[in-house]
Amino acid sequence: MRVNAIGWDIGGAHVKAAVLNDHGYCVAVYQQPCPLWKGLDQLRNAVSMILADMPGGDTIHAITMTGELVDLFDNRDAGVISIIDTMRILLPDTEILIFAGQEGFVEHSKIAAEHYEIIASANWLASASFAAQQVGSGLFVDIGSTTTDILLLCDGQVLAEGVSDYQRLLSQELIYTGIVRTAVMAVAQTALDKGREIGLMAEYFATMADVYRLTGELDEGHDQTDTADGAEKTVFASAKRLARMIGCDFTDKELPRWQQLAEDIRAQQLYKIQRACQRQLSRQTLEKDSPLIGAGVGRFLVKQLALILGHPYMDFSELLAEHADGNEGMSTADCAPAVAVACLAREYRNTLVR
Repeated sequence: MRVNAIGWDIGGAHVKAAVLNDHGYCVAVYQQPCPLWKGLDQLRNAVSMILADMPGGDTIHAITMTGELVDLFDNRDAGVISIIDTMRILLPDTEILIFAGQEGFVEHSKIAAEHYEIIASANWLASASFAAQQVGSGLFVDIGSTTTDILLLCDGQVLAEGVSDYQRLLSQELIYTGIVRTAVMAVAQTALDKGREIGLMAEYFATMADVYRLTGELDEGHDQTDTADGAEKTVFASAKRLARMIGCDFTDKELPRWQQLAEDIRAQQLYKIQRACQRQLSRQTLEKDSPLIGAGVGRFLVKQLALILGHPYMDFSELLAEHADGNEGMSTADCAPAVAVACLAREYRNTLVR
């Protein structure tokens, strides 16, 4: 198999990659944990592990990122520089394109100071732009392990109000909530237990991975993060962690109690994302047949939101002519920014050749 393009999404907690063949089909996707705040060796190790399992050959590499935000770096510019330099060393003698948001791609050798700001945390625009090309109009919703991106698409364009993380937090196109790493105390301050409202402790006792493990919706292959207490990833262990959130101990016979508490916390997170979706939909009248396009490991929530909001659901994987699953059961929709940046880079290079 000849590889045509490889897309990389360098995050602060994971590295994702996607491989396209000569026909433009996505033939493999990868995800490796990468707690980048611990040091650049985490990035080197994660990328090296993916490369070791990836088809070889002369190909184009396209890179987007969000990892520049981690507190390893003094500022975001320093993070962008460090990530690009590290990837350049890991991918010697290859063509490397950096995704620079609304400016498109820039060859890594031509990156200058004026590019740093638009390179930082631009992976959402790669995914949304690719989706807009394929469907025209709709609402793109990517619910990941840590964050949720919500972008309005109209006539093949991304109608983004914000560009930077700051601007997107203001516009609610970026909601800092996800289904794995997010602390429960960041999602809800109260919950229902035995029919009564109770305050949740503002302690890092449990994460949303525990919540979705108890609701039965968590794909264990998507949870590549340590638990809050460093203990095992089982239903009983998750229930024990969630019980701590309201000052209780867990007993096996009370499992349904903690599953119900998890359902209430889930509902609060879903409603927060729903409100943000409604805000975007209020900006532009979309036809009822315009879909909600779901991406990310939490896209099962997007399917439910589509039903609530009265729009059809479309999985990101449906935007691709042909695709394959990746390591640990990852799919193209789980790794949407990496897939999108690979597809956009392939299109960009083909345009230059013409």
